[in-house]
Amino acid sequence: MAGMAAVFFLYAASGPVTPWWGQALLLAFWALLLLVAAAWWSLHPTWVPWVPVVGFVVLFATVVAGAAWWGWAD
Repeated sequence: MAGMAAVFFLYAASGPVTPWWGQALLLAFWALLLLVAAAWWSLHPTWVPWVPVVGFVVLFATVVAGAAWWGWAD
């Protein structure tokens, strides 16, 4: 869960390079990941550390693709 907190700061700090709607979608996705991590906390505790890793990869890919293809951060 500490990883989810760390990834949250990256999601929140991506505002200057994403449009407002992109930021809203990214934060909604982070909230979904948080729900998944909380659900897996008791059921599959060994899977929980992978949730922030997935969150970071999705954030990185989205910001890079947005900058390359959609002109974000111009």
